[in-house]
Amino acid sequence: MNPAPNRVRQLREDQLLTKAELARKAGISALTLSRIESGLECRVDTKRKIILALGLTPSDRAKVFGGRRSKA
Repeated sequence: MNPAPNRVRQLREDQLLTKAELARKAGISALTLSRIESGLECRVDTKRKIILALGLTPSDRAKVFGGRRSKA
């Protein structure tokens, strides 16, 4: 199963942020951010932290993580 694509890396680079800078703003580890950028799943709370750290709102979730919700 391929990891789900997201736009975290693209949005981070558009704002000229390093992984460490975005991770610090979001209150998560750089390793966690690297995993998310590679397409691995994360908790909803972590997604919210990243979205807010990018200066977006939770309603922008689909712009960052795609429009489909994963099914467990």
